[in-house]
Amino acid sequence: MNKVMLIYPPGKLYQRSEDRAQCNLDEAATGAIHACNDLGYCAAVLLEKGYEVFLRDYQTEGVSFAEVVGDVRTFKPDMIVLSTTNSSVKTDLAFLKKLSRFHRSICVVKGALFYDIELSLLSHLDLEHISCLIGSEMEFVIGALADYYLRGEGQIAEINGIIYQENGNFKKNRFLCGTNDLDSLPFPARQLMKNELYVRPDTGEPMATIATGLGCPSNCIYCLTPIISGRNVRKREVENVFSEIEECYYKFGIRNFFFKADTFTIDEAYATAICERIINSELKGKIAFTVNSRVKPLSMRLLKKLKQAGCFMIAVGFESGSDETLKKIKKGTTVADNVRAAKMIKQAGIPLFGFFMLGFPWETKADILQTKRLIESINPDFIEVHVAMPYYGTELYSIALEQGVLTSDGFGHDYYEPNTKGTKTLSLEEVLELKKKILLSFYVRPQYICHKMGQAITQPKVMLNYCRYGLNLVKKNLFK
Repeated sequence: MNKVMLIYPPGKLYQRSEDRAQCNLDEAATGAIHACNDLGYCAAVLLEKGYEVFLRDYQTEGVSFAEVVGDVRTFKPDMIVLSTTNSSVKTDLAFLKKLSRFHRSICVVKGALFYDIELSLLSHLDLEHISCLIGSEMEFVIGALADYYLRGEGQIAEINGIIYQENGNFKKNRFLCGTNDLDSLPFPARQLMKNELYVRPDTGEPMATIATGLGCPSNCIYCLTPIISGRNVRKREVENVFSEIEECYYKFGIRNFFFKADTFTIDEAYATAICERIINSELKGKIAFTVNSRVKPLSMRLLKKLKQAGCFMIAVGFESGSDETLKKIKKGTTVADNVRAAKMIKQAGIPLFGFFMLGFPWETKADILQTKRLIESINPDFIEVHVAMPYYGTELYSIALEQGVLTSDGFGHDYYEPNTKGTKTLSLEEVLELKKKILLSFYVRPQYICHKMGQAITQPKVMLNYCRYGLNLVKKNLFK
């Protein structure tokens, strides 16, 4: 009773390691799958405790169900742990149920949707074959769960952030967020991960995800981060982060990184310290990385430091071109702030990836067109447009319910197929049509295409990837 199997199931591509986003990448305009760090951290913890661990990301490999069955029959796991998303949960549960016909084991499912959820909502899901649901940061509870289920050690009622089945009924433990020490974790078990699956979108080179911090003090009404990871920003020690970078570079040959934090630039002193550690090391000029950022706080001083250290892209959640919407979603920014931040990032010479949202319950066509004008004004290098998705537990969920635009509890839905009927004045079909027009008007511009092809003219691999993403974008929008 010491074998644990950690998996992403086969099927569509979901950003399963991202609690707040959970994006369906099969529907996304652009973007790349991030490494399965949630499974990697769990594997590292379990290995330290003496468990035999099998880890495989079936969805990103694109393998069949038959291959999963073969692995299960060979490995014979005592426990299977699956990472799910709000959109894929029903499909994932059906997958586990089907898999149980070939091998019986304890089944544990991790997903942000289970964070302190009302137990009555679980009746909407087929959980008969599931022993435990993890709604908290799984890497901090997986060791205790394995000890309880496989070694008969500890008390399950004392494990934070889980819902477990006992005598046919589910019981919910306390959910405490933002209490874990990130430096206490071992580095993700990359020796068990197929690192070549996770690549930098433009060059196709392997790209590792390195978690630098968790938590966000912001109040955005649509985001799960402050609910799951807390409003207190927990940061790893700079030297701890750099040691993981070194391990990736020297042991696994990885030179590109996504520094994952709920907002990497929110603490300028910390972000600067990581940059300076890189700049003053022998890795300067040998590695590159991307980060996410808020519009505020953001300074030219930090942007220059990021550029010097090797930042090849900054992703920013601008969200809206309507000051009214920005106020209502409690973003803490204005349209003027959005324009200022975009201008600074361009002046620093760092490519900009802009994220935008539309279809909030109160929005009209005029509000959405303001967002379109903002995109045209700041002209990022790449964009992604999401339709507002009221995830259970967020303030947006309560607003959508109150305003009568919510259609379901949200299971099986995401930014690309939200659980709303649109806004108070626009149908969901009208919102989706506006989204499609915004994406196509941005990407299918002769000026934009020529500019991007010109940038990549001396890099055949980048040119090929740009073409591939462009064709996928047109296919997903023009012919859908």
